[in-house]
Amino acid sequence: MNFADLLTSTTPFLIDVGLLIVRLALGICFIIHGLGKLGIVGPGNMAGFTGWLGSLGVPFPAMQARIAMMTELLGGTLLALGLGTRVAAFFCLITMIVAATLGHKGGGYLITNNPPGNEYALNLAVMMIFLILIGPGHYSLDHLLFAAR
Repeated sequence: MNFADLLTSTTPFLIDVGLLIVRLALGICFIIHGLGKLGIVGPGNMAGFTGWLGSLGVPFPAMQARIAMMTELLGGTLLALGLGTRVAAFFCLITMIVAATLGHKGGGYLITNNPPGNEYALNLAVMMIFLILIGPGHYSLDHLLFAAR
């Protein structure tokens, strides 16, 4: 395969490698955000996240904070593994829609705004829609366990 073929090719192998890379990157991203809510990565913690949700007027902020954290940790892990990919992507999509509409309202689009805009959450939401529509690809536990033989 020459360089021109690589630029124009849509072989199943390249598509599946691309899906693997996308799933791994997004899964790791969600896992890191979930760990951040636990205070394991970055400056945040669950108490701070819960307080922030409460300040936004989110009902039952402690429960909602735990749901978001668990969705990010479990959903991210499942995305990275390619296990239950469409279901995991659906729950991550809902989390990102909530983040974009509640967590980043008033910030406009750009994440560099103060307060931060919804750019990042919307881009993650679009990628979740992509995975729901396209699926996990060949290099996934979904394919290994559930593909027709």
